[in-house]
Amino acid sequence: MRYIKFMRNNKFLLIVFIFLLIISCKTLPDAATGDSDTQTQTQTQNNVFDPLKVSQAYYTTTRDEVQQFIEKLNQIIRTRNYNAWLETLSQEYIDLYSSPDKLKEISDSPAMRLQRIVLRNLNDYFIRVFVPARNPDRVQINNIDIEFVTENRVSAFITRIDNAGEELREILYNLEKINSSWKIIELKVE
Repeated sequence: MRYIKFMRNNKFLLIVFIFLLIISCKTLPDAATGDSDTQTQTQTQNNVFDPLKVSQAYYTTTRDEVQQFIEKLNQIIRTRNYNAWLETLSQEYIDLYSSPDKLKEISDSPAMRLQRIVLRNLNDYFIRVFVPARNPDRVQINNIDIEFVTENRVSAFITRIDNAGEELREILYNLEKINSSWKIIELKVE
């Protein structure tokens, strides 16, 4: 009986952490901002970005850069280096996850309440939510794929096989190239 209860609680916590991961990495695009990268001719005559027209060379270069970024980020997560993590975030992401309203929203989630965790600042969010939700040991760099949202924004994915043998594609990060550096961003739902 204890084992069944233990397993139910662990499944529940896993579901809640996945939910928190999804909340922190929404995948709907908003308008492009940041520096304009001239490495590709991916815009149509109407100046509307078309992700299907990204050249293979630009895709490969961008994916390689994103893989290097995630490799560096995995090391930051392994060492729980908060200051280095801050350097990987966009200002909007920092502002959002530092806000008392967002910290309260996350703290009020069932998993956090069950563990009696109250987030007070961005460092708490990093240690109690971000690090556990993004275990670097499960992220194989050679299994990273990207989808362009805009010319300088991508969503990074990993593909896994679940217990039923089905292929699952999970989003890891939404990223934007800002001043020639990749940063974690929060895509806004419009």
